[in-house]
Amino acid sequence: MVYTRVSELDFELDQLPHMPPASRLVMTTPDHFSIDYVINPHMAGNIGSVDKNRARQQWDDLKEAFARCGIPVDVVEGMPGQPDMVFCANQTLPFLRTDGSKGIILSKMHAAQRSGEVKHFEAWFADRGWDVFDKIYHGDIDFEGMGDALWHRGKRLLWGGHGFRTDISVYDTISQGLDTPVIALQLDDPEFYHLDTCLCILNEDTALIYPPAYTKEGLALIRRFFPRVIEAPETEARELFACNAHSPDGKHVVIQRGCTKTNTALRDHGFEVIEVDTDEYLKSGGSVFCMKLMT
Repeated sequence: MVYTRVSELDFELDQLPHMPPASRLVMTTPDHFSIDYVINPHMAGNIGSVDKNRARQQWDDLKEAFARCGIPVDVVEGMPGQPDMVFCANQTLPFLRTDGSKGIILSKMHAAQRSGEVKHFEAWFADRGWDVFDKIYHGDIDFEGMGDALWHRGKRLLWGGHGFRTDISVYDTISQGLDTPVIALQLDDPEFYHLDTCLCILNEDTALIYPPAYTKEGLALIRRFFPRVIEAPETEARELFACNAHSPDGKHVVIQRGCTKTNTALRDHGFEVIEVDTDEYLKSGGSVFCMKLMT
């Protein structure tokens, strides 16, 4: 079932099956990262501006930050001609069945420039024994993996963004195929083109959000399921991608350096903040969450 407003809900969070949170991460090497085209507002004016050495150092520092949290990181090699492949949250949606077996749903990328990335992740996961699903698309619809589809930590519940990169219709198929409810959130601001740019699920009870990115119905759904909602201020959300942070363990929060007000709020709620610099990737419209995939 896909839910778009509070009045449609027919379950409580504590009624949903437990699902173990991801225990590993995947990152894609930045050797071929560059800005060669414009497919989101953040890229405008930044073509050819990437400092390759700085980008590599920032990627290494982010990988080390996850290691400091005790999270193993698997590495997928970036490929020539795929400059956005480093944003590896977008090409797949990993999932766990109730019997413990693992699979992925392949993305169908909205931008033609990124369509070639998916096959490399398909091969990587298939080589490691994951079940791979791509025959879920009917007609001309798009789906961009964990850029828009986020698992509620510890519960069999999927949050699904739609409006720019993902069609809402895909969530009916995913909900039925994975036997899980989906909370669909419409995105209206093109600077927040993926759900992971305006929603960071920190733990089962807490979310970091940028409220103006949502409709009234979307905000009500978020507040319905998260007893604690931390709001990022506009400058930090738009310019520093504060909500594109990631909590790999429900305790630490890895976030772009300089999100002063957001970080204060996170610490006030008991989280340990780990600041990293991803400004080379911000030029392309991505930061911490975009640069990793939870498995």
